Amino acid sequence: MLTLSTETLMEEWSSPIYAFFVPIPDIVYIKGHRAHEFKCLGKGCKHRVCQFLDTEDAKSTGKLCRHIRKCWGEDVLNTIGGAESIDATHEGVKKYSENRSITDAFTKKGKGKVSYSTWPHTDMQIQ
Repeated sequence: MLTLSTETLMEEWSSPIYAFFVPIPDIVYIKGHRAHEFKCLGKGCKHRVCQFLDTEDAKSTGKLCRHIRKCWGEDVLNTIGGAESIDATHEGVKKYSENRSITDAFTKKGKGKVSYSTWPHTDMQIQ
C-alpha cells in the first residue's frame, strides 16, 4: 500500500495547474482512503477535486485539469502552459480573477505573436 505525506507531495508539485486551487489542500478520508481535497479558486465555484493518496496515480493532475477546463475555460488552461512557475501562475490567476482579462493576466514570455481565442465564454464566465 502506497502512502504519501502532504508535505512530500507539495514539495514535488511543479505543475501550474495547482495555482487554480487553494494552496494547501484539506486532507479527508473517504471510505477509509486518505485523499487531498482541492478547493477551486474560481469566483463562485464551490467544486472540490479529490485526489486519493494510496493509488499509483496520486501525483496525477488529470482531474484538476478537467475541472479547470470546465470552470475557467479551455483558453485559460492552454495559456498556463507557458507559465514559468507556480508562483507566476498564482499571480496570473489573481490578476485574471480581478479583471477577467486573460491577456493581461498571462502575458506572453519571449518571442512570438500573441493570439486570441474565438471560443465563446462559458456560462460561468458570463455571470
